Amino acid sequence: MIRRWLGAVRGATGFLTRLPVPYREGDWEAFRETPVAFPIVGFVAGAIAAVPFLAAETLSAATVALGYVLAVYAVTGIHHLDGVADLGDALVVHGDVDRRREVLKDTTTGVGALLAVSLTIVALALAGLGLAGLPVRAAVGTALAAEVGTKLGTAALACFGTAGYEGMGRQFTAAVSSGSFVAPAIVALPAIALTWPHPAAAIALGGAVAGIGAPWTWANRNLGGISGDIFGAANEIGRVAGAHAGVIAWTLL
Repeated sequence: MIRRWLGAVRGATGFLTRLPVPYREGDWEAFRETPVAFPIVGFVAGAIAAVPFLAAETLSAATVALGYVLAVYAVTGIHHLDGVADLGDALVVHGDVDRRREVLKDTTTGVGALLAVSLTIVALALAGLGLAGLPVRAAVGTALAAEVGTKLGTAALACFGTAGYEGMGRQFTAAVSSGSFVAPAIVALPAIALTWPHPAAAIALGGAVAGIGAPWTWANRNLGGISGDIFGAANEIGRVAGAHAGVIAWTLL
């Protein structure tokens, strides 16, 4: 089991981030079959992405927020944004399920894609601005919890979701069952203590998982199930939702 988990983490790190990791044959299959790798990578990626907040008491909030956005995409890459772009085009197109699926696969970038990606990046930057106004420990803990939460949400997609057609989405959903979600949930649970006793981290984690629900529900209703693009879009939307939820929680509670 340990060997399989290590292979799964290597495969997940290679797929979900741009971090240099040694890749071995079988790592991709191990990752698909071991969704616990999602939140594990979330801890690593979230910790690196949250580094700019260490300077929150030294630099301006705007500069720190920019550093956060740059760190997120330096660590995770931009390929998940392709899912946001495709989802944006599919959201605005008129037609039936087949037409929306066709748009998802189309490599042409439309107005819906440009708007969706722009809104996602702006929303992330504004979340970073809010986080930069928090105490350093709270900012780091909330950002990290949001990243773990969005990876936990994508694990939920794999464990509970149904793919609408052949592709990347089905490679994940067909490899695991609903019972496979127990391990990811347990591994992600420590993230709620990152801002203890304040619940900001717990709410950030929960908010990120809840944020996954928007593209998931839309895909089920309009595409007949999830796809690889939905996984990518959910990853981005979950992070934004979690970070904003954490900031709101710290402000109000």
